[in-house]
Amino acid sequence: MAYSDFTLKKVKAEFQLKTVESVSLFDEVPEAEISSYLATTLTRNVQLALSINTEKARSELIIINILVEAKEMLAESISLFSGIDFTVDRERGLSGFCDYILSQSAEQLYLDVPVLAVVEAKNEDIISGLGQCIAEMYAAKLYNEKENRHLPCIYGAVTTGDEWKFLKLAEDTVFIDKPSYYISSIGKIMGVLAHMLKKAQGKIEEIEIW
Repeated sequence: MAYSDFTLKKVKAEFQLKTVESVSLFDEVPEAEISSYLATTLTRNVQLALSINTEKARSELIIINILVEAKEMLAESISLFSGIDFTVDRERGLSGFCDYILSQSAEQLYLDVPVLAVVEAKNEDIISGLGQCIAEMYAAKLYNEKENRHLPCIYGAVTTGDEWKFLKLAEDTVFIDKPSYYISSIGKIMGVLAHMLKKAQGKIEEIEIW
């Protein structure tokens, strides 16, 4: 069993997690100004990626460029990993390769303090990617606790490249952001990514969602 084997139902049952789907986590987060490089890159790449319409094309032409921009927005104070083996507890199915993980640490030679897991939605189905993403988020929580780093929350995102759905794991509750955001609102997507990463670094207070 691996991360990709988890459905939403299975991950909730396996790790005794609750889900909340009725809140908008990031309504108050402002849009971020994107670089001219990212604007040009997306103008050039998005339509091509959507026309090719494969996971590989969406990953290489859209997703990685957005995540690299997020890394640069944080002045290189975080690290970004792609296709990394993230085996935390093989017996519980928390094993396998992750599409993308962003770390609170600037250390790029090894993974240290994972705070954000990003999963590419298979067959353009965001819902089917939620279980895998939550499993990776839960594994990140366990990983940090084993290293005696007790973070208030772990974040996640499931994306087709065009559509983005954000998540937050706090204790035993997973908040699944009510809205989805689309590449046409790239400023909002970048604003949310920056907010999550800054929160993970303790640079900002959490937005009240209750």
